Amino acid sequence: MLRELHRSENSLARTLLLMADRHRAEHEVFHVARDIAGWSQEHVERIVACAERRGLHISRSASAGAPAVVERVVQRASTAVTSRPETGLLLLADLRRLHRKAAGVSLDWEVLAQAAQAMKERDVFELASSCHPQTLRQMRWANAQLKVHAPQVIAS
Repeated sequence: MLRELHRSENSLARTLLLMADRHRAEHEVFHVARDIAGWSQEHVERIVACAERRGLHISRSASAGAPAVVERVVQRASTAVTSRPETGLLLLADLRRLHRKAAGVSLDWEVLAQAAQAMKERDVFELASSCHPQTLRQMRWANAQLKVHAPQVIAS
């Protein structure tokens, strides 16, 4: 389960960072997405530490954000499409994807917490208990942004 959480938190962090770069013109999306991507990156580090205490080896290298080449391409593309009407639809699609991904990570944390509690693995339970609320906040932020942007995009 730790390996799956490691993979899904890395994926969530990458999704947030790519979304931030893709929607640079939306300042709140850009800044908040980058900030909350840091939570997932921190979760990855904590998962790796917990796994190591159990003798499991999980690579830390996957915790980095998007590769530099991908970031440059996304930045250039975001600059090119900021004034196009499709940009709003792309933002809605990205926010929906983010919400679904955060919901999946939230479920993973819940499963891990329940298993840790049943197996009396106190440190794993504490890890899940401290990381899960931030994942829920990521999901709620995506939902709030959908509520803000959907009426504007769909009405235009």
